[in-house]
Amino acid sequence: MTDEHDLVRWSEALAGIARTGLAFTESLYERERYEEVLHVASDIHAKISDSSNSEEKVTEWMKSVGEGVPGYVTPKVAIGAVVGNEDGEILLIQRSDSGVWLFPTGFADIGYSAAEIAEKEVFEETGMHVEALRIISILDGVRAKFTRMPLYSIVFHCKVVGGELNHHPLECTDAGFFPSG
Repeated sequence: MTDEHDLVRWSEALAGIARTGLAFTESLYERERYEEVLHVASDIHAKISDSSNSEEKVTEWMKSVGEGVPGYVTPKVAIGAVVGNEDGEILLIQRSDSGVWLFPTGFADIGYSAAEIAEKEVFEETGMHVEALRIISILDGVRAKFTRMPLYSIVFHCKVVGGELNHHPLECTDAGFFPSG
């Protein structure tokens, strides 16, 4: 049985293929075909989201088409940090935008390594200084069903090296160490 996440993934995949094709083709015939694929993807998306206007999604996707390599459609990348303490507890934050509790995480920023982003996110969200030790997981957000946006989440195991727990009010409403398991 097909579930909603399969339809989201297929819609985004079709749109990604079409947008990437539009970024590289010079053929008017191929442009027309890729635009048609975008319309099909948009129709699928409209059915999932109960939207009656699939043209808005086509317009949004068309605006995001660049030329050549910059137009190649790829997933967003988020970096997360699983931080433990000497009592075997795990650091969690409550996100201010959704209220969801999870480990510190954020989008990858240009100019930093993935490990540096993990360390930076923990500090920005909690005031704790950590050292990223190793990657423990790479997740596909759509397949793991925690987002509809094409997203890869790279999760690091980190150890505390300093700082004091003091959550940033714009990033999260609360933070603390909690028993694991």
